[in-house]
Amino acid sequence: MFSPAEVAKNYVTIGKNKANLPIAKMFVLGILAGMFIGLAGVGASTAAVTIEGASVGKFVGACIFPAGLAMVLIAGSELFTGNCLLVIPLMEKEITVGKMLTNWVVVWCGNLVGGTLVSALCVGGHQLSLFSSQLAVADLSTAAAKCSLSFSDALIKGILCNFLVCIAVWMAFAAKDVAGKIVGLFFPVMLFVLEGYEHSVANMYYITVGLFAKGNASYAAAAAEAGVDLSKLTVGNMFFANLLPVTLGNIIGGSVFVGLAYWFVYLRKK
Repeated sequence: MFSPAEVAKNYVTIGKNKANLPIAKMFVLGILAGMFIGLAGVGASTAAVTIEGASVGKFVGACIFPAGLAMVLIAGSELFTGNCLLVIPLMEKEITVGKMLTNWVVVWCGNLVGGTLVSALCVGGHQLSLFSSQLAVADLSTAAAKCSLSFSDALIKGILCNFLVCIAVWMAFAAKDVAGKIVGLFFPVMLFVLEGYEHSVANMYYITVGLFAKGNASYAAAAAEAGVDLSKLTVGNMFFANLLPVTLGNIIGGSVFVGLAYWFVYLRKK
């Protein structure tokens, strides 16, 4: 495996290549990553809703969700949260602030399209009808809860989430084979899901699937019968109550607590 210092050095080249991708390719790879993460969310939710014990169900879902990052890193795509590490080649003066911000914006938008596409296909294909629409109720409850977070809670949970996600990416880059990469990324991602932190790209699926499900009369009726309050599940709250603070938190957690920290330790010139 590569040492942490070698990972830092290698990421300078990796990040430079990411920042210099043509915009169209960057966007398409962002869509793919959004779909990978969204499909991991579908799997995690589907598995968790079949288990009566909430804590056990959450643990099972947390063990399934790392499949999303595994697809992102091994199949090849661009994930906004992982790209918060672009601060490393920025500090090495291999890319500009403009290049980094362009990558973040384009990839974030691509991730949103990918996550929304998965949501639309799942609702359109009646995936949420599984288990007598209990999957729909679970998804609506999750989406409503995410849109009800305070700004500070969403920000802090975003910081903690992307600290773990970027550590997962870092550990995956330490491995030299596919199996090692999957093992390396698994536990940090499992932890962030289990601990209930907020991942902006995952939320692009979790909230949009709730919004689409809210528009389905039978799903909305099942949620109302279960006592789920959908009043705060709106497009406005998705962006301003969740994605905005969570994205800012993800940037802090990934860029500052991981990227800048490891750049300072391993690459900063004395």
